[in-house]
Amino acid sequence: MNVAVFGLWHLGCVTAACLAAAGHEVTALDLDRALVDGLAAGVPPLFEPGLEDLVRSALAAGRLHVTSDVAAAGTAEIVWITCDTPVDDEDRADVEWVVERVAALFPHLRDGAVVLVSSQLPVGTIRRLEKMFQPAAGRRRVGFACSPENLRLGGAIEAFTRPDRIVVGVRSDYDRSSVERLLRPLTERIEWMTVESAEMTKHALNAFLATSIAFVNEVAALCEQVGADAGEVARGLTSDARIGPRAYLSPGAAFAGGTLARDVMFLSQLGDREGIATRLLSSVKASNDQHRRWAQRRLTDLLGDLHGKTIAVWGLTYKPSTDTLRRSSAVELCVWLHAQGARVHAHDPAVRELPAELAASIHLAASALTAVEQAHALVVSTAWPAYRDLDAADVLRRMSGRVVLDANRFLAGGFEREPAVTYLSVGKRTRA
Repeated sequence: MNVAVFGLWHLGCVTAACLAAAGHEVTALDLDRALVDGLAAGVPPLFEPGLEDLVRSALAAGRLHVTSDVAAAGTAEIVWITCDTPVDDEDRADVEWVVERVAALFPHLRDGAVVLVSSQLPVGTIRRLEKMFQPAAGRRRVGFACSPENLRLGGAIEAFTRPDRIVVGVRSDYDRSSVERLLRPLTERIEWMTVESAEMTKHALNAFLATSIAFVNEVAALCEQVGADAGEVARGLTSDARIGPRAYLSPGAAFAGGTLARDVMFLSQLGDREGIATRLLSSVKASNDQHRRWAQRRLTDLLGDLHGKTIAVWGLTYKPSTDTLRRSSAVELCVWLHAQGARVHAHDPAVRELPAELAASIHLAASALTAVEQAHALVVSTAWPAYRDLDAADVLRRMSGRVVLDANRFLAGGFEREPAVTYLSVGKRTRA
């Protein structure tokens, strides 16, 4: 099929490259000329394992074309909307930013095209786009459908090409047939439903995951006070067949990045608009925001005034296997530490240079061991596998203090065995 992918950040680049690899003719479209020029040269705007090779192969095969000209969408049978919805510091989405860009495509859409929306937008947005298109439709028939994004940072290609299932909401048999041809090379496991149900499914899924994380971290906070081990409690939960081993019930850091919080906010705002109380959903963000300050509280409890103290931070990216710093809780911690007067020495294997706005707050060390030299405390923020290769005793010898904060217990196997170390993780009482 002839497909246009509009919006070339993480989701869009993965979508375009994977569709081209599946045999479709793909036009990758974005209004950012610098981003387009980079992708046309085979360089995605961010790191995702395997993505650069996939892009270069698709370009070389002639199945992937990159442009900033919206008129290029006019030849596409499917126009896949993958624009990343901006989110502010309070997790409020800038929906209009996406809607305006989609509307810019309207004059160019061919008769019989299907606009497939995967951008993170509130339920009801596709019906709104349908109404907006009508004055420009003329004699053209254009369908609008929804397939909620399934982006998994660090494993995005695997998630796209071998999905558990794909949720798709459509209005007509014609639209279903078009989308089915598009997705056939990827999977036959498609959950067909109405457009509004597909939109709501994404909100409900992310809100459920967010609620699970907030729930287990609240339980973990209680465990810390009574001497229980939240890791053992989580094992007791996930071994119950009614819950299961893949549940989001691992005590650790708060959820970050904006994705889960955005859908919690969408549902809370929907409840406000419709006059329906969403007390559970509305409390999830407040609980998570409280837990985001876990490391700040523990460092202050143990070290007192942080002014003049050196704090080492391992990992800055939002997740391992990506170089994304946006909405990273590790970056937020570093900025807070700098504001307290601490010296912040950080390391991340995927970060070679810090943005100008962070360079004044964070000293980027050349290695993980260099970062911990004379540090009063070490905070393990991102679970990069390379950190497990380091000897805990060697790390502690280089530090001036013996405090290690590891919210997710990523390095528990090494540091917990060391004598006279204060090793803290979420949900387990401090051991000195």
